Amino acid sequence: MDARHANAGLSPATQRSRLVLLGTAAAIVLSTVTADSLAGNDRNKEAPIPFKEARLIIEFNSTAEDIGVQFFLDSDGWKSISIFSPQGKQIFEAEASGKLLRQGGGTELFVESEEPPLAELPLEDFLRLFPEGTYRFAGRAPDGTKLFGEAEFSHDIPAGPEVLMPPAQGEDECTENVALPLTVAWNEVTTSIEDEPIDIEEYEVIVGDGFDIRTTGTMVTVPDGLLEPGTSYTFEVLAVADNGNQTISEGCFVTAD
Repeated sequence: MDARHANAGLSPATQRSRLVLLGTAAAIVLSTVTADSLAGNDRNKEAPIPFKEARLIIEFNSTAEDIGVQFFLDSDGWKSISIFSPQGKQIFEAEASGKLLRQGGGTELFVESEEPPLAELPLEDFLRLFPEGTYRFAGRAPDGTKLFGEAEFSHDIPAGPEVLMPPAQGEDECTENVALPLTVAWNEVTTSIEDEPIDIEEYEVIVGDGFDIRTTGTMVTVPDGLLEPGTSYTFEVLAVADNGNQTISEGCFVTAD
């Protein structure tokens, strides 16, 4: 039934009222459809995704007396990455393109800065370059979804482990005739380089290219067969604080024939 037949026999006032009601009903239906459409659009928008991991730390070499920063992030896939200081200044950016982007972008990313000696970059200048606080990680996934994360950055740096075995022969000299199997031992680290108390989470020991182990103790033994007699090797002992910052003590030795 069209509007003319529906309105037949009704007074003009009643017809006007009916038209107003029909118009109101149509507006309500239109509003409902529009609201549902907007809600659907909102549902289609991807929520920001946190990085699986975001970390920024200091690495100090107490033997070479040099210092730098390292950062690491992990995600299911990123197209672009930016890192911002606590003051909001961008300190790093990267973007995947070409074949890497067609592959789905990056996932993990590790960057280590140059490590100038303290004679060239004094500690106080380095700390001014990288102030303490919360660093913000931001990015985009290949599909455009926002990525985000935060890393707390501390200036508390562990003191270097004092190596007991193999015994030191002096600066730039390798300990000779070291018996196998090799034992590496060091004193427990309890203070920072500023001689303040610090909590050490673990130690890492690296010998040559084939031995890398983490421990909460202060001594490790390299298994038989990993080191050759009459061969020179370098080693590192790292103290890793609970804030992530780490300090290296390094040396070298020559195994006995």
